[in-house]
Amino acid sequence: MKKNTRRFAVVAGAAAAAFGLTVAPASAVPSTVWTVTPAGSYTATNSSNIVLTATIPMTCTTSSASGTMASTTGNPATVAAINAINFGTAASPCTSVLGNVTTVAVTPWTVVAQDYTAATGVTKGYVGNVTANVTAGACKFTVTGKASATYTNSTGVLAVNSVSGDLAVSSSPAPVNCGSVVTTATKPIFKGNYAIKASNGTIPKIVGSNP
Repeated sequence: MKKNTRRFAVVAGAAAAAFGLTVAPASAVPSTVWTVTPAGSYTATNSSNIVLTATIPMTCTTSSASGTMASTTGNPATVAAINAINFGTAASPCTSVLGNVTTVAVTPWTVVAQDYTAATGVTKGYVGNVTANVTAGACKFTVTGKASATYTNSTGVLAVNSVSGDLAVSSSPAPVNCGSVVTTATKPIFKGNYAIKASNGTIPKIVGSNP
């Protein structure tokens, strides 16, 4: 009886060890540590035209944003909040073939980091939690989703370059007075570059590392 008990213990121990060898590598994968310097408030100003395309292009020559940045851990991870973002001004409105365009952002949006290349200082990720109410002439619709983006430490430029499927036209509320030009099947595209400055006037740096 004792011999059988010892055999069972040996088998159970071997099984546990084998299980541990199987599980350990997955549980040992570290989360990315994102270091943002300086952390705190920032402002952003467009350094190229901002274009939202929803069947037709809508172009803004002026756009600005502000929010906060902070170090964090995770992947993906939110490294910044966009607490306010404006498109166009009364003196320089956004335009389209349907007429002037008004875009009202429902914030906060987020800046999410996913991948960092040390050799280039470029972080890949996306602008997330996007919701914006757009009026182009009589046409009104709401855009939701995310927009693929990169951030380059050397220039301080957040380059927004969404791909088809990142953003969608909301069905609630549904488009109004847009006919077949903008429907819930439309896949908007959001493109443009923003120059980021920290509150002390410097260019923020985002660095991802795996300890």
